[in-house]
Amino acid sequence: MAVRHLPHPCVDDDKALTLTGDIRLAQARVHEICGPARRSFATWLAARTTGPVIWLAPAWQAEQINPDGLCDVMDPARLLLVRPTRAEDLLWSMEEILRAGAVALVAGDLPAPPGLTAVRRMHLAAQTGAAEGPHRTLGLLLTPGEGGAPGVETRWHMAGAHVGDTRAWHLARRRARTRPPQSWRISPPLQPGGPWRSDAMPDAPA
Repeated sequence: MAVRHLPHPCVDDDKALTLTGDIRLAQARVHEICGPARRSFATWLAARTTGPVIWLAPAWQAEQINPDGLCDVMDPARLLLVRPTRAEDLLWSMEEILRAGAVALVAGDLPAPPGLTAVRRMHLAAQTGAAEGPHRTLGLLLTPGEGGAPGVETRWHMAGAHVGDTRAWHLARRRARTRPPQSWRISPPLQPGGPWRSDAMPDAPA
């Protein structure tokens, strides 16, 4: 089946999901997060939404998210875990969730980056869901290593940068259609529900 090209939405609109400052992701689009702390970044973004969040991960994957570990970030009861037993069902499930527009965010914890056709289909499904469903569902592709999914709206890399008892992370926006590469050192809020702290760093590598 041919995949038609889509009009590109602007990330500057008031529908973007913002963690802090310029760390923002366009809704009704598909983004990639890679790096060893990719799941942490995904849960921070999920905490900025309301309602259920769907988290897809292969049933055979040894590493699985632990809802009890999210208590300091978000209500774990909001998390709906879906664990397909076949590789082909992972991308199919994510596409159908985006097309339904029934939740604000869906994360796909993938064993490898998907191809361009699959990403384009997900973008199309997300726009269909935004037009016909109650939400402009934001799709997150969590990929190992350096990532590399083609056609994504943005690509982010996150790793720990902790010093002693001080928690901090290095977050890099490595690719974006409407933004330059940028890096930040980010720290959690001093109090629950408070603002994230971010300090811009030299540009991220391409």
